[in-house]
Amino acid sequence: MNLKDYIASVQDFPIEGILFRDITPLMASGEAFQEACNHIRDFAQSKGATVIVGPESRGFIFGCPVAKDMGIGFIPVRKPNKLPRETVSIKYDLEYGSNELQMHADSIKKGDKVVIIDDLLATGGTVEATIKLVEKMGGEVVGCSFLIELSDLNGRDLLKNYDVYSVMKY
Repeated sequence: MNLKDYIASVQDFPIEGILFRDITPLMASGEAFQEACNHIRDFAQSKGATVIVGPESRGFIFGCPVAKDMGIGFIPVRKPNKLPRETVSIKYDLEYGSNELQMHADSIKKGDKVVIIDDLLATGGTVEATIKLVEKMGGEVVGCSFLIELSDLNGRDLLKNYDVYSVMKY
């Protein structure tokens, strides 16, 4: 199955000059969605993951079915003030400004083997911050997996010390 057949390319979205890769057609096809999740699951299994971590919101979409199929837990990474209990946070810089990510303070156990799953690897800033958060809590990031990698944005450069798997590259 050619999963790229299920990705819609939308010119000038969200702003002029951007070619947006829309994953919703893939998600709308049960067969394509299952195939994509199977690729990501196989990578996570090969890394010996004991827990899956996914940043909101599309990391949830792909991370949850993978964790379920593997019979392991899923841990959400959220923006500030979205989690109800004690959190651990990390601030990181964006091209224009900054952002913050949080996880529940009791979510990662020392020695957990973590695979981080998200829909897209672009510049790598969000996943780099997620890695730092996991490691701050005592987890070991054994891999990062993405549905799509935008190779020209060089996000992989920030992740050079980690095993990175992308189902599709553009």
